Amino acid sequence: MLRGALRGSSTVGMPRLVIAGATGALGNEVLRRLVGGAAFRSTQVLAREPITAGLRGVEVTVVPPGDPSEWPRAQADVGVVLFDPPRLFYDRERALWTPAPGQLPALARWMRASGVRTLAVVLPHAPGRLPEALKRGLANLDEQAIASLGFDRLLILRSAQKPAESRHASAPARLAHWMLSIFKYMVPSSEQPVRAVKVAELLSIALRLAPPGIHVAAPEVVWEAAQGQARAVAARWLGCA
Repeated sequence: MLRGALRGSSTVGMPRLVIAGATGALGNEVLRRLVGGAAFRSTQVLAREPITAGLRGVEVTVVPPGDPSEWPRAQADVGVVLFDPPRLFYDRERALWTPAPGQLPALARWMRASGVRTLAVVLPHAPGRLPEALKRGLANLDEQAIASLGFDRLLILRSAQKPAESRHASAPARLAHWMLSIFKYMVPSSEQPVRAVKVAELLSIALRLAPPGIHVAAPEVVWEAAQGQARAVAARWLGCA
């Protein structure tokens, strides 16, 4: 029903989006930003069981258990894969399908077979909060296997990380650095890097700006974009500044 309602002259030629792993703080922000930006004709969210979509223009696609490469084909142009675990106190998120790191190659093959030409893989913005098993899985992602599948555009956003601080040679410089570092504990946690909303913003911008090819955002790039001027950071990263 939602698919029929979305058809119209204003959506002709717009890409179709599919999201795997629309859970956690990051998945929620990515879904809200991409759907709210009105850049897609339709949005499919993968789920383990039927649920009612909470956003206008979003369809829920129930996928069977097992190997994603054996799922029935969908129809999409842009795919986004997220790995944040569901927040268990949200019923909707418990019903959504969340990929395990080892399923990424099969999931990417399914998306490619479903017509996806642009794939974005977004690692968790706060890796310190992840279960150890998920951390180990993400550390072993076979990005080369994904790159060989023939996507027109492949975007990989790594977990955000502050650039390493330079060493201070002199004693006065070390003292000044220590005194300034005290104030970081006075910043509210909601304002400390890096927030899910900022990672979602970078992803949204990158999907609009990225030229064909493989584009990997290092942790330092994601962290810098989260501090402000995300569009300028994305333009430099993607080589279109």
